[in-house]
Amino acid sequence: MTDNTAMAAHFSKADLLRVVKIAHAAGDAIMAIYAQEDFAVTQKRDESPVTAADLAAHKVILAQLTEQFAGIPVMSEEAADIAWDERQHWQTYWLIDPLDGTKEFIKRNGEFTVNIALIHQGVAIAGVVYAPVLNTVYFGARHLGAWRQDGQHELVLQGCNLPREVPIVVGSRSHLSPDVAEYLKDFGQHEMLSVGSSLKFCMLAEGKADLYPRLGPTSEWDTAAAQAVLESAGGKVVCYDSGLPLTYNQKPDILNPYFIATAPGWAE
Repeated sequence: MTDNTAMAAHFSKADLLRVVKIAHAAGDAIMAIYAQEDFAVTQKRDESPVTAADLAAHKVILAQLTEQFAGIPVMSEEAADIAWDERQHWQTYWLIDPLDGTKEFIKRNGEFTVNIALIHQGVAIAGVVYAPVLNTVYFGARHLGAWRQDGQHELVLQGCNLPREVPIVVGSRSHLSPDVAEYLKDFGQHEMLSVGSSLKFCMLAEGKADLYPRLGPTSEWDTAAAQAVLESAGGKVVCYDSGLPLTYNQKPDILNPYFIATAPGWAE
């Protein structure tokens, strides 16, 4: 379908499952390197780490998205040098993080994911988050719903959480900021869990946690796919200062504002 707007409007579960397969293929490329006894780690200009696995997953996703969804632009963390003059005109595009949680990959703790999101008019309308070590994939689209596949089992994420007496708050394993600690002082009694990568959003979507306050830096590719999953399950992601939904490709830089993500039971 060459009309990007029409493609976004008619994005089906079959299309979503095609993206799931692409994420699995990227995960296979990652795991081939993860299985090696040693792998090189280099630094980007912003001093964040990158490995051969990041680049291998990027190549797989870019090739397959370009082939299967012809005409839809792609922006990736590993190919982010797209001028604002060009991308500000994009109505529909793919936003990917081929390996979200590179630090967790390097630590070999399994808490890293493949993130693929479809953005339309600034909104993350569909997303796939695949954790290859856990053999678990979360996927959803705004008008379709959200699911988790674990091996051969598929669970509908219906957004039917009941509020817990003691809320479970998730935070970054590698980037917990002092601002979050200060925010939680006024929050009251809670249980805190540290989790890597986009899995924090997915824990909200499946009812394993209630709140994810991110009062520290993230980039748009870090959040888009998992936001789509969470919101497709009935949760919310809003900017900390304004309370407005977290959106994409609305400004020249790709840094997100601080945000608060809430599970479906908290979104009422």
